[in-house]
Amino acid sequence: MPSAKQYLPLSDQSWRIEARSTSDASTQPVGQRSDEMQMETQAIELTSLDSAQLSRVSVHKTSQLEEDDFDSVLNDMDPEERLLTHDPINGNISTNGGLNFNENLHESRGKLKGQLLLYFTSFLVSLGVFLFGYDQGVMSGIITGKYFKQQFNNPSSAMIGTTVAILEIGAFFSSLTVGRVGDIIGRRRTIRYGAFIFVVGGLLQTAASNLKVLIAGRVISGIGVGLLSTIVPMYQAEISPSHNRGKLACAQFTGNIFGYASSIWVDYGCSFIESNLSWRIPLFIQCIIGSLLAGGSYIIVETPRWLLHKDRDMEGLVVIADLYTNGETDHHRARKEFDSIKSSILEARAIGEKRYIDLFTVYPKRLFMATSALAFAQFNGINIISYYAPLVFEQAGWIGREAVLMTGLNAIIYILSTLPPWLLIDRWGRKPILICGGITMGLSMLLVSLFMGLNLKNTPQLVVVFIITANSSFAYSWGPIPWLFPSEILPLTFRSKGASLATATNWLANFIVGEFSPILLEKITWRVYLIHATFCFTSALVAYLVYPETRGVDLEDMDRLFDEKRK
Repeated sequence: MPSAKQYLPLSDQSWRIEARSTSDASTQPVGQRSDEMQMETQAIELTSLDSAQLSRVSVHKTSQLEEDDFDSVLNDMDPEERLLTHDPINGNISTNGGLNFNENLHESRGKLKGQLLLYFTSFLVSLGVFLFGYDQGVMSGIITGKYFKQQFNNPSSAMIGTTVAILEIGAFFSSLTVGRVGDIIGRRRTIRYGAFIFVVGGLLQTAASNLKVLIAGRVISGIGVGLLSTIVPMYQAEISPSHNRGKLACAQFTGNIFGYASSIWVDYGCSFIESNLSWRIPLFIQCIIGSLLAGGSYIIVETPRWLLHKDRDMEGLVVIADLYTNGETDHHRARKEFDSIKSSILEARAIGEKRYIDLFTVYPKRLFMATSALAFAQFNGINIISYYAPLVFEQAGWIGREAVLMTGLNAIIYILSTLPPWLLIDRWGRKPILICGGITMGLSMLLVSLFMGLNLKNTPQLVVVFIITANSSFAYSWGPIPWLFPSEILPLTFRSKGASLATATNWLANFIVGEFSPILLEKITWRVYLIHATFCFTSALVAYLVYPETRGVDLEDMDRLFDEKRK
């Protein structure tokens, strides 16, 4: 076994072995000392321990120990009565687990390290959000095709809405469970299983001969999308350095929109095919992308936070070094990052397992911000465009393939509009961008409604202009930023549960919009945009009055920002 001194990724003073009474540990709050019993801790430097003492230990006795007696007392303890504990600031004691030295040092298997590894991994996992975007757009182009309509007997607006939106039902339920699943089996395996489930659903859709099979395939794909849409942002946040986490989150959203745009142009190209392949090929392409993601999950690294949470500390240290210090485990930055992550994990263990109900009672402001932002992102009207843009353009006067072409042009500008936040989100802040985006989207929706209601000669052109304006406004504001909030504002003890609830809220709102949009477009036509305009202005007002600015705020300072006291 390597010496502790060689691989210890911490300052000498930050890790200590402490002894404590078992009965006292079970009854006295962590980090507090009673008046009746003032516990004095004798600390020894970890680097002075031999290999046997560096085995994984768990807590327990504190008494007044002379330094000369400490080693003998430590050696006399049972393995279950020891704990390697860490809290360089407050002296808090973790109650189950610690730094695991009783394992072989994990050697990195790949040649990529540093920035190259970070960006390669980010690109690969972004295939997950690419899939989500592709699936959003692919149905919009094929539901207006003549061969699709013939195959499924000219489905009604209500049936089209159900077929498109049913994916969100599968995503809703899987997103509620993915936080727990990701904690148990790891982020990497969750991505793998999500991609595999998505491919199975995609194959069913591709081979569908009736609407029942098509709907079943979309439900199964939705389960995969729910897993990926929750775990991929979490994975990205856990491997990204803090100084460019916002930029990488925005880059991830660009990948989502690139997927959407790709599906539109695939639909347009396949519309020239005079057979059922015109809609089967676009559906099959998503299976290819999903297979690439599933295969890629075997070569990406597991997140260091999950590895350290599972006490695979040496393995986690090597991943940290590979990501941030070009594989140098002795580098001060690797040691600092390891120290920070492990400290927060041990603190979370000391606090104990939390229930969903605790999230509502302890952090209601943060939960409201995380869930409402993702709900507004849907109700602001983006998916009436994403799912039904060709139908919208047909109502405005563009017919058949021309409507798909206008949707494709809109998609290109949509991608370009996701790029400014890469630079602005950590300069201007989240709040002003959300307010600006909400107002611009609201005005665009009002003008779309106005010109479609007036039905002027140049209404088709004007509708395209303002639909593109609304899309672009969403792309730089309410598109990327709400996905950043759950991992940014929620504390570690609630992050998985909070992310699950926020993502489930997104999918529920997504389902409502997807299910009722074609019905509303048929029944109230141009007036539907007034509903979305109202939500846009409301979202800007809520961002102005309720949401605090989180730019540049350390995670440790979120309590002060939200005026909430941790419990």
